[in-house]
Amino acid sequence: MAGDSLALRSRIFFMKFSLLSLLLAYQSRSFYLPGVAPQDFVTGVELKLKVNKLTSTKTQLPYSYYSLPYCPPDRIVNSAENLGEVHRGDHIENSPYVFQMREPQQCQILCCITLDAKTTKQFKIDDDYRVNMFDQENTVVYQHGFQVGLKGQYAGSKDQKHFIYNHLTFTVKFHKDSQLNLARIVGFEVKPFSIKHDYDGQWKNENTRLTTCDPHARRAVTSSEFPQVIEDKKDVIFTYDVTFEESEVKWASRWDTYLLMADDQIHWFSIDISKYNQLETQEEAQEETRWKLVHGDAFQPPTNSDLLCVYAGTWVQFFGMILVTMIFAALGFLSPSNRGGLMTTMLLLWVFMGLFSGYASTRLYKMFKGTEWKKITLKTAFMFPATIFAIFFVLNALIWGEKSSGAVPFGTMFALVFLWFGISVPLVFAGSYIGFKKPAIKDPVKTNKIPRQIPGQAWYMNPIFSILIRGILPFGAVFIELFFILTSIWLHQFYYIFGFLFIFFVILIVTCAEITIMLCYFQLCSEDYLWWWRPYLTSGSSAIYLFVYAAFYFFTKLDITKPMSGILYFGYMLIASYAFFVLTGTIGFYACFWFTRLIYSSVKID
Repeated sequence: MAGDSLALRSRIFFMKFSLLSLLLAYQSRSFYLPGVAPQDFVTGVELKLKVNKLTSTKTQLPYSYYSLPYCPPDRIVNSAENLGEVHRGDHIENSPYVFQMREPQQCQILCCITLDAKTTKQFKIDDDYRVNMFDQENTVVYQHGFQVGLKGQYAGSKDQKHFIYNHLTFTVKFHKDSQLNLARIVGFEVKPFSIKHDYDGQWKNENTRLTTCDPHARRAVTSSEFPQVIEDKKDVIFTYDVTFEESEVKWASRWDTYLLMADDQIHWFSIDISKYNQLETQEEAQEETRWKLVHGDAFQPPTNSDLLCVYAGTWVQFFGMILVTMIFAALGFLSPSNRGGLMTTMLLLWVFMGLFSGYASTRLYKMFKGTEWKKITLKTAFMFPATIFAIFFVLNALIWGEKSSGAVPFGTMFALVFLWFGISVPLVFAGSYIGFKKPAIKDPVKTNKIPRQIPGQAWYMNPIFSILIRGILPFGAVFIELFFILTSIWLHQFYYIFGFLFIFFVILIVTCAEITIMLCYFQLCSEDYLWWWRPYLTSGSSAIYLFVYAAFYFFTKLDITKPMSGILYFGYMLIASYAFFVLTGTIGFYACFWFTRLIYSSVKID
């Protein structure tokens, strides 16, 4: 065996609801027997393990556990899944792995399968469907899942062969609470092995005696001297061991192992450096009065005012969804144990925020002297969601064509459409009706009937130049945290520092507002009163840099091999960039809207 090249030695992987993951069906249960000391807590309670999807950071295409010919139970049962789990591609199913609490098991046989041409091809996975454990400075860091198998050299041969991990050694960790007189499961580890099992005589059933599991021959198992090669017409026997181990980890800290991320110092550092995005404004603060000269034209309705109203209303819906979700997450209501909870919360909040979306769009529309409120309501209810849904539908069709479990089922798509048409759209109409019945927002100054001519502008006030250059600053305020967000999404890690995320969200809002207000002030001082779209596009242009950074991340941090996976990556990042454009752009618009009304309300007209 070429030990280092094949690396079939024992490895520990902390189990997560991911790559070939096995989770305790009753993990949240406490094992308690009244009147008995904690060390004597009840034994023999049955623990059923469940399985989830197989994932790979190279393909980003998850597949269901039983898409590979693993040993199935007598009847495969899907667990109930929420909308968030479905969108994540989770498929929680039962498995034949059954433990008895505090009853160690050795070399339990699951089944024996004979590989044929089809199953051999299925198990020969070259796309690295694995998430590894790594050792750094003698500190063990766990990550979710374990390898399906490996490809490497064997017994000095120069040929590359595929090997399968067909023996799992489980370690279930429990913590005893002397005060509550109970014990709870707080950890779950597995060591995978590749073993070519031998047995005496002919194969009978799961009661066949395996010579490789003889306690006196245990070295053959743990040292993996005889790995199981994946070849046609080969028998593969799947087995497992179970041990129980007391742990010092308390129940409240059981998720800490999952959440080992980079040092928090880098998050604080990225907050500190954001102050360098602040521009010197001492000279800019010198008194200027030329903006008063255009007071009669500063509130001339903009071109494409309907589109601006739609985006402004959509932003209220989007902003409300993000703000409430972050608050819930920061307060701990969206625990990692609640799989899909974050996605489900965001979807439901988006739907119910439609009421405020319709209200905001029609209030602005009526200020622009608009009368067809139903038309603007339809645009608000459909334009942004329809764009996102169309891109998502195409990407989902591509995933479906790859036969990946990440594809959203037809029933779930129907549920999304129902939430959209059945709840969100009526709420948008209700909000629009209420908003349009309100008195129109009055301009702080009287608007001229004939707009004045705009004088020539300096080169640095060129719209394209000023928009693109100043759009870097909002992106620069958050790009460091963006690395952690992309890592959690595309490398299947947990993102949990929602407190930091909320701080960065506030920084993003402040940066967008400051930059656009400063630009708006300069523009008005240059007697250019067409300010409505300039702040929107200035802060919204940060979405361009977001997409460019996503491309940089793709080529430098990810190891995606299939073209289809690349299409999915850039498709989803296009959705994220478009949403970021709407979010940051409207922040800039509302900041300038408030600013212009404030300064012109103080102007005294003779």
